[in-house]
Amino acid sequence: MRNRHNGDPETQFIAYLARQGMKLTNQRRLILTTFYQCSGHFSAEDIYQRLRGVDSSIGQATVYRTLKLLHDAGLARELRFGNDVARFEPRLDNAHHDHLICEACGKIVPVLNDNIEKLQVELADAHGFKPTYHRMYLYGICPDCLQADKQQP
Repeated sequence: MRNRHNGDPETQFIAYLARQGMKLTNQRRLILTTFYQCSGHFSAEDIYQRLRGVDSSIGQATVYRTLKLLHDAGLARELRFGNDVARFEPRLDNAHHDHLICEACGKIVPVLNDNIEKLQVELADAHGFKPTYHRMYLYGICPDCLQADKQQP
């Protein structure tokens, strides 16, 4: 479980919590571990559902607050794909990536394309603009949904 910073996420989370006058509780540790074991983009509800069978004392609010703390600590990215549901992904490295989002099933596919990144820099330079960050979401229909649609009468 490594991220973009030096050291492991748990050590960094403990340090962040200490600066906030907080401690790493067993519930926070379990949420952190589960979050970093998952791949993809997860809502607080997704993480809560995964943890319900592991520790029934963990509530939805605890999961949401812990994900917010992970975000504030720089260990998670919060993403919104237009449906008002906050999704989170671990910040594993400095690599920026964009997303393809299926409007039929909600699948989210991370994509990294050096040509797109280069074009964005060139576009900004051409306009004398200094970008600080960007988000690119391409919406459409994924191959699985296209195939399923073809098979429907």
